[in-house]
Amino acid sequence: MSVAVEFRAVTKRFAKANYDAMSDVSLQVEEGEIVTILGTSGCGKTTFIKMVNRLIEPDSGEILFFGQSIAALDPVSLRRKIGYVIQQAGLFPHWNIAENISTVPQILGWEKARIAARVDELLELVELDPSEFKKRYPRQLSGGQQQRVGLARALAADPQLMLLDEPFGAIDAITRGNLQKELLRIHAKTKKTFLFVTHDVNEAFRLGDRVLVMDAGKVQQFDKPDAIRRHPANEFVERLIDSVEAQRQAWEADECSYI
Repeated sequence: MSVAVEFRAVTKRFAKANYDAMSDVSLQVEEGEIVTILGTSGCGKTTFIKMVNRLIEPDSGEILFFGQSIAALDPVSLRRKIGYVIQQAGLFPHWNIAENISTVPQILGWEKARIAARVDELLELVELDPSEFKKRYPRQLSGGQQQRVGLARALAADPQLMLLDEPFGAIDAITRGNLQKELLRIHAKTKKTFLFVTHDVNEAFRLGDRVLVMDAGKVQQFDKPDAIRRHPANEFVERLIDSVEAQRQAWEADECSYI
């Protein structure tokens, strides 16, 4: 299995900041895995993925994309190889769903028949009936449906890598759980490499083949979920794990109080 993304001693500090947003980060993401990136607000999660598609440039170090230094790649060409999904889906409100999904294929000059077939294929993949949804507009969809379309649009040009920046953060708990199931199903079918940012510990551990735990721009631990649960690397990681257990105990206490 090849390495999809590699960070080599990457550091970034924004102007007027008192600490690094990314501090000497070195790691490898294997092709085909889901890596969830977990941490509190301001820990460097979004900076991490925005460096991969060159929306943010490092101050030092090197980032490789399937073995090539991204500094040597044209940023626009690089981004066309990478799908990007954000929290609010980011759909164009005055374009229908088919037009939203076909944005990148149109830019790439695909033939109309190929684009139409791809739109139908992707709507079926995210379990939205093409005959019912492709002519609708974003305002006519629920939040969960919009996120499905956002995922379909990111997959449209068959990217090598998917970046997902808290895509389910604004979704209600039930819909969020359903979308997590759908994401795992889609990942199993497409075999894409996913980098998934979240601040939700349960979500990170449910979705990730490996979990990257960050704090203050530094990697605290990068391992499989079970390994992190059983052997937290430091006090910060241990507190994250304990927060989940404390939440579970609080729910059980609430349930008992009503009995």
